[in-house]
Amino acid sequence: MPHVTGIGGVFIKSKGDPKALTAWYQKNLGIKINSWGSAVFRWSEDPGKDKAATAWRVAGKDSDMFKSTESSFIINYRVDDVEGLIANLRKSGVEILKDPYSDEYGKFASILDPEGNQVELWEPKN
Repeated sequence: MPHVTGIGGVFIKSKGDPKALTAWYQKNLGIKINSWGSAVFRWSEDPGKDKAATAWRVAGKDSDMFKSTESSFIINYRVDDVEGLIANLRKSGVEILKDPYSDEYGKFASILDPEGNQVELWEPKN
């Protein structure tokens, strides 16, 4: 049976200036933006030992995951050093929703982008 094999892209509708929001992600999260204004993440380039899987799920309307944002989506970005990134984001004045914490899958933290979208940061366990 034909089926979905992965996530081909994440698209954010800006509430204001899309170039400013793109620049914020580039500056604060180090996302490399190409000449046509997008980023391409190649899992084959990811150094994690977990083979770079992507999670997907639908949460209930009362899920605690969304209690800090009015957005109907959360993007989870893999990072190589969540503690260091949060320290840099804090210095830049980015709103930190959850400081880094660890669980069986690695280290996590949550922030808000300038338009109030919740962004989750994940450093996989190695």
